[in-house]
Amino acid sequence: MRPALVPLVAAALVLGRTGTVRAQDPVKVAPQHFKVLLENDHVRVLDFRSRAGQKIPMHSHPGYVVYSISGGGKTRFTTPDGKTTEIASRPGQARWRDAETHASEYVGRGEVHVLMVEIKEAGAPER
Repeated sequence: MRPALVPLVAAALVLGRTGTVRAQDPVKVAPQHFKVLLENDHVRVLDFRSRAGQKIPMHSHPGYVVYSISGGGKTRFTTPDGKTTEIASRPGQARWRDAETHASEYVGRGEVHVLMVEIKEAGAPER
């Protein structure tokens, strides 16, 4: 196994073993916000759109890249233990996010449009 995949596999194992903490697939909990653009054995590319004030229920992602297309502002993330953080973004910005479980709410203005590229581990079952 490549060294770069070790943290992703470890996070997947931890999330997979927590049972009640692990949330659902974002496409299943919020299909009006997430659209699958591409999915294969290596990645899943999601198109995400939301308007200010809309809340996305608790869900999980494996490690993923986020690319902001439009809608600068902040997104509020809430973890299963109730902790909240706000992360600012601007169009054209790309960032890496480790595997996580959260609920979210865009607290900027207007609409946010983001592409997410979720990285799959080799041999991981489909959702």
